[in-house]
Amino acid sequence: MDMSENTGPDQFVKLDLLECETVLEEINPALKGSHFHPATVTILANEPSFYPGYRFLDLADYETVPNIRKFVLYKPGHVVVLNWTNEPIYALNEKAPIVLTETTVADYVRFFFTYVRGRHGRFIITESVEDVTWRDEPPPAARKAIGKMLEPLHIQERGSAGDFKLVARMMFKDSLFKTTVNVQANGLVNLSDEELLIEDMPVMDDTFGQ
Repeated sequence: MDMSENTGPDQFVKLDLLECETVLEEINPALKGSHFHPATVTILANEPSFYPGYRFLDLADYETVPNIRKFVLYKPGHVVVLNWTNEPIYALNEKAPIVLTETTVADYVRFFFTYVRGRHGRFIITESVEDVTWRDEPPPAARKAIGKMLEPLHIQERGSAGDFKLVARMMFKDSLFKTTVNVQANGLVNLSDEELLIEDMPVMDDTFGQ
C-alpha cells in the first residue's frame, strides 16, 4: 500500500512553496546526504490520527538524478526521518506520545507495516484483491476465491492495559496468510497465530519506493 494513495481518513495535501521552504529549513539538516530544494521538491502532508501535533510528510524530487524520496514525521522543533526499521517509530511513540484508540489503532498498524521492513522482506496488509500487485492476472474464478479469503483489518479485542489485538490478512513474498497483530499501548507491534492461506501466488517482487 502506498500511503500517498490510500490514507484512510487522513487525506494528503500538497504544500505550497512557502510551506516547503519553512519545513525544509528543519528537515534538510536531519537528512544524511540528501537535500531538497524548495523549487523542485513536492511535499505531500497529512496529519496522522495517532500522532497529534505531527505531520507525516512524503518528500520527493524527481528532477534530480537519481530521484530522491524521503518519508518524515515532523512538527516544529522535531524531525523524525523514517528508515524502514521500527526504531524511529518506537522512539517517536514515547516522545509524541502515541495515542491508540479504537479509531486510531488500525491506521497506526497500516502505517507501521508500510514503513517498516522485516529482515527478510515486507509484510503487506492485504484487505482486498486491489491490494495485491499481480505479476500475472489470475483467472476470474481464482481472483474471486482469493477475494473471499480477504477482509479489512479489524480489531478483535481491546485489553484493559490499552493494548489491542487486530486480525489481518497479509502478503509475505508470494504467500497470503491470516495473522493476529498485537499492539501494545506504547505502540510496540508483533504478530502471532499465523495461518497460511495460499502460497505461490503470481505476484510482483516487492520493490516499494526506496
